[in-house]
Amino acid sequence: MSILSSFNIGVTGLNAAGQAMSVVGDNIANAGTTGFKSSRAEFQDMLSASLKGIDGGDQIGSGTKLAHITAQFNQGTVARTQNITDLAINGNGFFEVDAPQGKGYTRDGAFHFDKEGFMVNGDGYKVNGFQPDEKGGITTKSGPIKLGNTTIPATPSSEVTLSMNLDSREPVMKFDPANPEKTSNFNSSMTVYDNVGTARLMTVYYNKAADGASWEYHAMVDGADAAGGVPGKMVEMANGQLKFNQKGVLEEEIPGANSFNFNKGAAAGQKISLNFGKSLKEGGTGLDASTQFGSKSSIARHTQDGSSAATLSSMSFNDQGILTAVYDNGQQRDLGQVLVAKFENNEGLFKTGKNLFKQTLKSGQAALGKPGADGRGEVLAKSIEQSNVDIANEFIGLMAAQRNFQANTRTITTSDQMLQEVLNIKR
Repeated sequence: MSILSSFNIGVTGLNAAGQAMSVVGDNIANAGTTGFKSSRAEFQDMLSASLKGIDGGDQIGSGTKLAHITAQFNQGTVARTQNITDLAINGNGFFEVDAPQGKGYTRDGAFHFDKEGFMVNGDGYKVNGFQPDEKGGITTKSGPIKLGNTTIPATPSSEVTLSMNLDSREPVMKFDPANPEKTSNFNSSMTVYDNVGTARLMTVYYNKAADGASWEYHAMVDGADAAGGVPGKMVEMANGQLKFNQKGVLEEEIPGANSFNFNKGAAAGQKISLNFGKSLKEGGTGLDASTQFGSKSSIARHTQDGSSAATLSSMSFNDQGILTAVYDNGQQRDLGQVLVAKFENNEGLFKTGKNLFKQTLKSGQAALGKPGADGRGEVLAKSIEQSNVDIANEFIGLMAAQRNFQANTRTITTSDQMLQEVLNIKR
């Protein structure tokens, strides 16, 4: 009887309205949940009955049912914070963590470091990223991001690079190691490090040689730093020659003796080469090497590759998701790079709770890559992505679900009244 079937149709409407209320209520409850993605209830009409006729038949519906609950992956508002481990993805993608049930994926970037130095989320799940090599370069090998040692060992100086000009107008001078200041045309000082990381002051003296087209250099340290030296008296550790062509371009470097014998526990025979740029003989153009022009002798810059032992003083993430550690000797090292997982179908991911998703057959496998590459979103440091729930829209959905529920109760009430009239026929 069609009156009886209308009861069932009304019940399906009540169930659908109740389920819609549950979805909206869950969205509202998670309006303050970091990285939360709202859901939308989607309904379908149920299998209908056909009325056969000459036109092929009309159909009577049998009500409605909840077909899908689809997550909405639109971008949430990104809020700035003061926590260096707070990260947000601006665009497509997810952070990957090692959850107990396997790999988990999340938009919640409220991370911190645990007592073992691993970067973890609020539940202690390790955050994965690309690992560094021995020299600090980021590789494509993935694994948990870890601080590692908070101290780094000393690095002895092995090369000093100088960019400078030696005045071609200077007179020829014969160098005397016993009186370097007065028998050189120019000198410069810099700090180098021995094998145990002790800082030593090295002074390089330059004197114009007899032929006028070449210079000699003599690297010296004070006797207070030299093995067997006398404080206040300079001791030569290395020397060599620089030859320039008529245009003042560095033609050739000719290294001489090189053996740095420091005192106070340093190893003997340390080699510290002096590099004045790529000469013509080395295949250079002379444009990026030291010169001999008719202008005042000066040092444009000098660098060396040594350092003292150091302790971690600070760390930070950049917008490529690279974690950089800064040590108290000024050195910086990259410790890892946060990876971003991308899926072909985000709506196919399965919510597991705790702000996590897991991959399914519908979502496809996670494609791991660096932030900003191949359609992945950028990682923003000191930022948190907030819930993408729009309270105003949810309240509208709440009212619509309420009205739908009320309308379906009217269907049942009216069907009951009609059935009552049928029962009254016998009277």
